[in-house]
Amino acid sequence: MNKQSFLSLLAASIIIVSCGKKDDKAAQAAAAAQVKEYKTLTLQPESATLFTDYPASIQGQQNIEIRPRVEGYIDKIFVDEGAVVKAGQPLFKINAPEYEQQVRTATASIKSAQAAVSTAKLAVNKVKPLVEKEIISKYELESAQYNYESALATLAQANASLVNAKTNLGYTTVTSPVDGVVGSIPFRLGSLVSSNTADPLTTVSSIGNVYAYFAMNEKVLLNFTQGSGTLAQKIKQFPAVSLLLSDGSTYDEKGRIETVNGLINTETGSVNIRARFSNPRGVIRSGSSTTVRIPNEVKDGLIIPQSATFEMQDKIFAVTVGKDGKTKNTNITVLDNKAGNYYVVTSGLKAGDEIVLEGVASLKDGSQIKAQNQNAETVYADLK
Repeated sequence: MNKQSFLSLLAASIIIVSCGKKDDKAAQAAAAAQVKEYKTLTLQPESATLFTDYPASIQGQQNIEIRPRVEGYIDKIFVDEGAVVKAGQPLFKINAPEYEQQVRTATASIKSAQAAVSTAKLAVNKVKPLVEKEIISKYELESAQYNYESALATLAQANASLVNAKTNLGYTTVTSPVDGVVGSIPFRLGSLVSSNTADPLTTVSSIGNVYAYFAMNEKVLLNFTQGSGTLAQKIKQFPAVSLLLSDGSTYDEKGRIETVNGLINTETGSVNIRARFSNPRGVIRSGSSTTVRIPNEVKDGLIIPQSATFEMQDKIFAVTVGKDGKTKNTNITVLDNKAGNYYVVTSGLKAGDEIVLEGVASLKDGSQIKAQNQNAETVYADLK
Protein backbone atom coordinates (compact mmCIF):
# COMPACT_ATOMS: atom_id res chain seq x y z
CA MET A 1 0.00 0.00 0.00
CA ASN A 2 1.48 3.30 -1.04
CA LYS A 3 1.58 6.35 1.20
CA GLN A 4 -1.31 8.09 -0.46
CA SER A 5 -3.66 5.11 0.02
CA PHE A 6 -2.73 4.80 3.66
CA LEU A 7 -3.49 8.43 4.31
CA SER A 8 -6.89 8.08 2.63
CA LEU A 9 -7.76 5.03 4.75
CA LEU A 10 -6.73 6.79 7.97
CA ALA A 11 -8.86 9.81 7.16
CA ALA A 12 -11.89 7.60 6.49
CA SER A 13 -11.41 5.81 9.87
CA ILE A 14 -11.27 9.10 11.73
CA ILE A 15 -14.50 10.25 10.09
CA ILE A 16 -16.28 6.99 11.05
CA VAL A 17 -15.14 7.19 14.71
CA SER A 18 -16.20 10.82 14.91
CA CYS A 19 -19.65 9.98 13.57
CA GLY A 20 -20.01 7.13 16.07
CA LYS A 21 -19.30 9.45 19.01
CA LYS A 22 -21.86 11.92 17.76
CA ASP A 23 -24.46 9.16 17.51
CA ASP A 24 -23.75 8.03 21.11
CA LYS A 25 -24.15 11.57 22.43
CA ALA A 26 -27.39 11.97 20.51
CA ALA A 27 -28.73 8.70 21.97
CA GLN A 28 -27.78 9.76 25.47
CA ALA A 29 -29.44 13.13 24.97
CA ALA A 30 -32.59 11.43 23.67
CA ALA A 31 -32.66 9.08 26.66
CA ALA A 32 -32.23 12.00 29.02
CA ALA A 33 -35.05 13.80 27.32
CA GLN A 34 -37.36 10.81 27.92
CA VAL A 35 -36.85 10.94 31.75
CA LYS A 36 -39.96 12.75 33.04
CA GLU A 37 -40.06 15.13 35.94
CA TYR A 38 -42.31 14.28 38.92
CA LYS A 39 -43.12 16.26 42.02
CA THR A 40 -41.84 14.52 45.14
CA LEU A 41 -41.86 15.06 48.89
CA THR A 42 -39.41 14.04 51.59
CA LEU A 43 -41.47 12.74 54.51
CA GLN A 44 -41.16 14.29 57.93
CA PRO A 45 -43.45 13.86 61.01
CA GLU A 46 -46.54 16.09 60.89
CA SER A 47 -49.49 16.76 63.20
CA ALA A 48 -53.15 16.84 62.17
CA THR A 49 -56.71 16.42 63.37
CA LEU A 50 -58.48 13.35 62.01
CA PHE A 51 -62.25 13.11 61.78
CA THR A 52 -64.42 10.03 61.96
CA ASP A 53 -68.07 10.32 60.93
CA TYR A 54 -70.92 8.20 62.30
CA PRO A 55 -74.53 8.21 61.08
CA ALA A 56 -76.79 9.28 63.95
CA SER A 57 -80.45 9.69 64.78
CA ILE A 58 -81.79 12.57 66.86
CA GLN A 59 -84.19 12.25 69.76
CA GLY A 60 -85.52 15.03 71.94
CA GLN A 61 -84.46 15.09 75.55
CA GLN A 62 -88.07 14.24 76.36
CA ASN A 63 -90.70 12.83 73.99
CA ILE A 64 -93.90 13.05 75.99
CA GLU A 65 -97.17 11.53 74.85
CA ILE A 66 -100.10 13.84 75.58
CA ARG A 67 -103.15 11.81 76.67
CA PRO A 68 -106.55 12.93 78.02
CA ARG A 69 -107.38 12.27 81.66
CA VAL A 70 -111.14 12.50 81.14
CA GLU A 71 -113.60 11.33 78.51
CA GLY A 72 -115.24 13.80 76.17
CA TYR A 73 -115.31 15.37 72.73
CA ILE A 74 -112.48 17.59 71.47
CA ASP A 75 -113.98 21.07 71.52
CA LYS A 76 -110.91 23.17 70.63
CA ILE A 77 -107.38 22.61 69.32
CA PHE A 78 -105.19 25.54 70.32
CA VAL A 79 -101.98 24.57 68.48
CA ASP A 80 -100.88 23.20 65.14
CA GLU A 81 -98.43 20.43 64.31
CA GLY A 82 -94.83 21.62 64.62
CA ALA A 83 -95.71 24.53 66.90
CA VAL A 84 -93.23 25.52 69.60
CA VAL A 85 -95.00 25.56 72.98
CA LYS A 86 -94.18 26.47 76.55
CA ALA A 87 -94.86 24.45 79.69
CA GLY A 88 -98.45 25.01 80.82
CA GLN A 89 -99.63 26.27 77.43
CA PRO A 90 -103.13 24.95 76.49
CA LEU A 91 -103.15 22.39 73.68
CA PHE A 92 -106.70 20.98 73.62
CA LYS A 93 -110.10 21.70 75.14
CA ILE A 94 -112.35 18.69 75.85
CA ASN A 95 -116.08 19.24 76.10
CA ALA A 96 -117.23 17.33 79.20
CA PRO A 97 -120.17 19.20 80.82
CA GLU A 98 -120.61 16.62 83.55
CA TYR A 99 -117.47 17.93 85.27
CA GLU A 100 -118.87 21.44 85.34
CA GLN A 101 -122.01 19.98 86.91
CA GLN A 102 -119.87 18.19 89.50
CA VAL A 103 -118.29 21.51 90.49
CA ARG A 104 -121.71 23.13 90.88
CA THR A 105 -122.98 20.19 92.92
CA ALA A 106 -119.92 20.20 95.17
CA THR A 107 -120.26 23.95 95.68
CA ALA A 108 -123.90 23.53 96.74
CA SER A 109 -122.95 20.69 99.07
CA ILE A 110 -120.43 22.95 100.78
CA LYS A 111 -123.06 25.59 101.41
CA SER A 112 -125.42 22.99 102.84
CA ALA A 113 -122.66 21.56 105.04
CA GLN A 114 -121.69 25.03 106.26
CA ALA A 115 -125.34 25.64 107.27
CA ALA A 116 -125.41 22.31 109.13
CA VAL A 117 -122.20 23.24 110.96
CA SER A 118 -123.69 26.56 112.01
CA THR A 119 -126.88 24.86 113.27
CA ALA A 120 -124.91 22.25 115.21
CA LYS A 121 -122.73 24.91 116.77
CA LEU A 122 -125.80 26.84 117.92
CA ALA A 123 -127.16 23.67 119.49
CA VAL A 124 -123.93 23.17 121.42
CA ASN A 125 -123.93 26.79 122.61
CA LYS A 126 -127.59 26.44 123.71
CA VAL A 127 -127.17 23.18 125.62
CA LYS A 128 -123.87 23.99 127.31
CA PRO A 129 -125.18 26.55 129.92
CA LEU A 130 -128.17 24.32 130.72
CA VAL A 131 -125.82 21.45 131.52
CA GLU A 132 -123.68 23.71 133.67
CA LYS A 133 -126.82 24.68 135.68
CA GLU A 134 -127.73 20.99 135.84
CA ILE A 135 -131.06 21.67 134.21
CA ILE A 136 -130.41 18.94 131.66
CA SER A 137 -128.02 16.02 131.70
CA LYS A 138 -124.53 15.90 130.20
CA TYR A 139 -125.85 13.43 127.66
CA GLU A 140 -127.63 16.26 125.83
CA LEU A 141 -124.37 18.25 125.58
CA GLU A 142 -122.38 15.26 124.34
CA SER A 143 -125.04 14.51 121.74
CA ALA A 144 -124.97 18.12 120.53
CA GLN A 145 -121.16 18.04 120.42
CA TYR A 146 -121.18 14.83 118.31
CA ASN A 147 -123.67 16.41 115.90
CA TYR A 148 -121.37 19.42 115.55
CA GLU A 149 -118.31 17.25 114.83
CA SER A 150 -120.31 15.25 112.31
CA ALA A 151 -121.33 18.46 110.56
CA LEU A 152 -117.66 19.55 110.41
CA ALA A 153 -116.73 16.21 108.85
CA THR A 154 -119.49 16.57 106.28
CA LEU A 155 -118.18 20.05 105.44
CA ALA A 156 -114.63 18.72 105.01
CA GLN A 157 -115.93 15.97 102.72
CA ALA A 158 -117.83 18.55 100.66
CA ASN A 159 -114.68 20.67 100.34
CA ALA A 160 -112.74 17.60 99.19
CA SER A 161 -115.43 16.83 96.63
CA LEU A 162 -115.15 20.36 95.28
CA VAL A 163 -111.38 20.08 94.95
CA ASN A 164 -111.76 16.77 93.13
CA ALA A 165 -114.47 18.21 90.85
CA LYS A 166 -112.30 21.22 90.00
CA THR A 167 -109.36 18.91 89.30
CA ASN A 168 -111.45 16.84 86.89
CA LEU A 169 -112.74 20.04 85.29
CA GLY A 170 -109.14 21.21 84.89
CA TYR A 171 -108.36 18.00 82.99
CA THR A 172 -110.75 19.17 80.26
CA THR A 173 -108.05 21.69 79.29
CA VAL A 174 -105.00 19.69 78.18
CA THR A 175 -101.75 21.64 78.60
CA SER A 176 -98.13 21.00 77.64
CA PRO A 177 -96.04 19.62 80.52
CA VAL A 178 -92.74 20.93 79.07
CA ASP A 179 -91.28 23.41 76.63
CA GLY A 180 -91.06 21.71 73.26
CA VAL A 181 -92.39 21.11 69.78
CA VAL A 182 -95.81 19.62 69.00
CA GLY A 183 -95.81 16.43 66.94
CA SER A 184 -98.58 15.07 64.73
CA ILE A 185 -102.22 15.51 65.81
CA PRO A 186 -104.27 12.51 64.68
CA PHE A 187 -107.58 13.79 66.11
CA ARG A 188 -109.86 16.57 64.87
CA LEU A 189 -112.64 18.67 66.38
CA GLY A 190 -115.51 16.51 67.60
CA SER A 191 -113.40 13.37 68.09
CA LEU A 192 -114.36 11.35 71.16
CA VAL A 193 -111.33 10.69 73.34
CA SER A 194 -110.63 9.20 76.76
CA SER A 195 -107.76 7.91 78.86
CA ASN A 196 -108.21 4.52 77.16
CA THR A 197 -107.78 5.88 73.62
CA ALA A 198 -104.99 3.97 71.87
CA ASP A 199 -103.31 6.95 70.22
CA PRO A 200 -102.16 9.99 72.19
CA LEU A 201 -103.63 13.39 71.36
CA THR A 202 -100.13 14.41 70.25
CA THR A 203 -96.50 14.23 71.33
CA VAL A 204 -94.47 17.13 72.70
CA SER A 205 -90.72 16.82 72.20
CA SER A 206 -88.56 18.81 74.56
CA ILE A 207 -85.70 19.96 72.30
CA GLY A 208 -83.85 22.49 74.45
CA ASN A 209 -81.27 19.71 74.42
CA VAL A 210 -81.23 16.85 71.93
CA TYR A 211 -79.56 13.45 71.96
CA ALA A 212 -77.67 12.01 68.99
CA TYR A 213 -77.55 8.20 69.07
CA PHE A 214 -74.89 6.39 67.02
CA ALA A 215 -72.87 3.17 67.01
CA MET A 216 -69.09 2.94 67.26
CA ASN A 217 -66.96 -0.03 66.29
CA GLU A 218 -65.52 -1.85 69.30
CA LYS A 219 -61.97 -1.52 67.98
CA VAL A 220 -62.31 2.23 67.47
CA LEU A 221 -63.82 2.61 70.93
CA LEU A 222 -60.81 0.86 72.44
CA ASN A 223 -58.50 3.36 70.74
CA PHE A 224 -60.41 6.18 72.40
CA THR A 225 -60.60 4.59 75.85
CA GLN A 226 -57.13 3.07 76.23
CA GLY A 227 -55.13 4.19 79.21
CA SER A 228 -55.69 4.48 82.94
CA GLY A 229 -58.89 5.57 84.60
CA THR A 230 -62.48 4.41 84.70
CA LEU A 231 -64.81 4.46 81.70
CA ALA A 232 -66.72 7.37 83.23
CA GLN A 233 -63.50 9.37 83.54
CA LYS A 234 -62.56 8.58 79.95
CA ILE A 235 -66.00 9.63 78.70
CA LYS A 236 -65.48 13.02 80.38
CA GLN A 237 -62.13 13.27 78.57
CA PHE A 238 -63.70 12.61 75.17
CA PRO A 239 -63.18 15.58 72.85
CA ALA A 240 -66.14 17.76 71.94
CA VAL A 241 -67.95 16.36 68.90
CA SER A 242 -69.59 18.08 65.93
CA LEU A 243 -72.92 17.48 64.24
CA LEU A 244 -73.35 17.50 60.46
CA LEU A 245 -76.88 18.36 59.41
CA SER A 246 -78.74 16.73 56.54
CA ASP A 247 -77.68 19.50 54.13
CA GLY A 248 -74.01 18.86 54.91
CA SER A 249 -73.55 21.99 57.01
CA THR A 250 -71.96 21.85 60.45
CA TYR A 251 -74.21 22.66 63.40
CA ASP A 252 -72.82 25.65 65.32
CA GLU A 253 -73.11 24.03 68.77
CA LYS A 254 -70.56 21.46 69.93
CA GLY A 255 -71.75 18.35 71.73
CA ARG A 256 -70.45 16.03 74.42
CA ILE A 257 -70.55 12.25 74.60
CA GLU A 258 -72.47 11.36 77.76
CA THR A 259 -73.03 7.60 77.79
CA VAL A 260 -71.54 4.46 76.28
CA ASN A 261 -73.74 1.36 76.32
CA GLY A 262 -72.26 -1.37 78.49
CA LEU A 263 -73.24 -4.12 76.03
CA ILE A 264 -71.57 -4.83 72.70
CA ASN A 265 -73.86 -5.91 69.87
CA THR A 266 -72.64 -9.42 69.06
CA GLU A 267 -74.01 -9.22 65.51
CA THR A 268 -72.38 -5.94 64.52
CA GLY A 269 -69.50 -5.71 67.00
CA SER A 270 -70.49 -2.13 67.82
CA VAL A 271 -71.45 -0.14 70.89
CA ASN A 272 -74.32 2.35 71.12
CA ILE A 273 -73.29 5.84 72.19
CA ARG A 274 -75.27 8.96 73.10
CA ALA A 275 -74.07 12.53 72.61
CA ARG A 276 -75.93 15.61 73.87
CA PHE A 277 -76.20 18.87 71.94
CA SER A 278 -77.69 22.15 73.11
CA ASN A 279 -80.54 23.28 70.86
CA PRO A 280 -81.57 26.75 72.10
CA ARG A 281 -83.06 27.89 68.76
CA GLY A 282 -84.86 24.62 68.01
CA VAL A 283 -82.93 24.06 64.76
CA ILE A 284 -82.68 20.31 65.32
CA ARG A 285 -85.90 18.34 65.50
CA SER A 286 -86.52 14.93 67.02
CA GLY A 287 -86.32 12.16 64.43
CA SER A 288 -83.75 13.94 62.23
CA SER A 289 -80.98 11.97 60.51
CA THR A 290 -77.58 13.54 61.07
CA THR A 291 -73.89 12.66 61.34
CA VAL A 292 -71.72 12.85 64.44
CA ARG A 293 -68.10 13.82 63.70
CA ILE A 294 -65.47 12.87 66.28
CA PRO A 295 -62.01 14.50 66.14
CA ASN A 296 -58.77 12.64 66.89
CA GLU A 297 -55.50 14.51 67.30
CA VAL A 298 -52.46 12.87 65.65
CA LYS A 299 -49.04 14.18 66.65
CA ASP A 300 -45.80 13.49 64.78
CA GLY A 301 -47.34 11.06 62.32
CA LEU A 302 -46.40 10.31 58.72
CA ILE A 303 -49.11 11.97 56.64
CA ILE A 304 -49.29 11.73 52.84
CA PRO A 305 -51.80 13.06 50.30
CA GLN A 306 -54.29 10.49 49.04
CA SER A 307 -53.33 11.58 45.51
CA ALA A 308 -49.85 10.14 46.18
CA THR A 309 -51.28 6.62 46.49
CA PHE A 310 -53.06 4.06 44.37
CA GLU A 311 -54.97 0.88 45.17
CA MET A 312 -54.40 -2.59 43.78
CA GLN A 313 -56.15 -5.76 44.99
CA ASP A 314 -57.48 -4.01 48.11
CA LYS A 315 -54.01 -2.80 49.02
CA ILE A 316 -52.72 0.77 49.11
CA PHE A 317 -49.40 1.64 47.50
CA ALA A 318 -47.13 4.67 47.52
CA VAL A 319 -44.16 5.22 45.16
CA THR A 320 -40.76 6.00 46.67
CA VAL A 321 -37.74 7.40 44.84
CA GLY A 322 -34.19 6.19 45.47
CA LYS A 323 -31.01 8.27 45.25
CA ASP A 324 -30.48 6.84 41.77
CA GLY A 325 -33.80 8.34 40.64
CA LYS A 326 -35.51 4.99 40.26
CA THR A 327 -38.97 4.33 41.67
CA LYS A 328 -40.28 1.54 43.85
CA ASN A 329 -43.92 0.68 44.59
CA THR A 330 -44.34 0.31 48.36
CA ASN A 331 -47.30 -1.31 50.10
CA ILE A 332 -48.48 0.83 53.02
CA THR A 333 -51.11 0.59 55.76
CA VAL A 334 -53.07 3.63 56.91
CA LEU A 335 -55.57 4.60 59.61
CA ASP A 336 -59.23 4.13 58.73
CA ASN A 337 -60.10 7.75 59.50
CA LYS A 338 -58.56 10.44 57.35
CA ALA A 339 -57.37 13.99 57.80
CA GLY A 340 -59.30 15.53 54.95
CA ASN A 341 -57.59 14.38 51.73
CA TYR A 342 -54.66 12.84 53.59
CA TYR A 343 -53.75 9.39 54.87
CA VAL A 344 -51.96 8.73 58.14
CA VAL A 345 -49.43 5.99 57.42
CA THR A 346 -48.90 3.36 60.11
CA SER A 347 -46.41 1.13 58.25
CA GLY A 348 -44.53 0.87 54.95
CA LEU A 349 -42.90 4.31 55.04
CA LYS A 350 -40.53 6.11 57.38
CA ALA A 351 -39.29 9.63 57.96
CA GLY A 352 -36.78 10.65 55.29
CA ASP A 353 -38.38 8.60 52.50
CA GLU A 354 -39.01 10.52 49.29
CA ILE A 355 -42.36 9.79 47.67
CA VAL A 356 -43.88 10.73 44.31
CA LEU A 357 -46.87 13.06 44.71
CA GLU A 358 -48.75 12.60 41.43
CA GLY A 359 -49.17 10.24 38.52
CA VAL A 360 -48.14 7.29 40.68
CA ALA A 361 -50.51 4.77 39.09
CA SER A 362 -48.58 4.91 35.80
CA LEU A 363 -45.13 4.34 37.33
CA LYS A 364 -43.66 0.86 37.38
CA ASP A 365 -40.95 -0.48 39.64
CA GLY A 366 -37.55 0.74 38.46
CA SER A 367 -38.87 3.67 36.41
CA GLN A 368 -36.29 6.42 35.98
CA ILE A 369 -37.64 9.84 36.91
CA LYS A 370 -36.37 13.29 37.63
CA ALA A 371 -37.47 14.30 41.13
CA GLN A 372 -38.72 17.83 41.82
CA ASN A 373 -38.79 17.95 45.60
CA GLN A 374 -41.62 20.14 46.91
CA ASN A 375 -41.80 22.32 49.97
CA ALA A 376 -43.72 20.59 52.79
CA GLU A 377 -45.68 23.76 53.62
CA THR A 378 -47.02 23.84 50.07
CA VAL A 379 -48.04 20.16 50.11
CA TYR A 380 -49.75 20.42 53.51
CA ALA A 381 -51.27 23.86 52.94
CA ASP A 382 -54.87 22.66 53.48
CA LEU A 383 -54.07 20.17 56.24
CA LYS A 384 -55.89 21.04 59.47
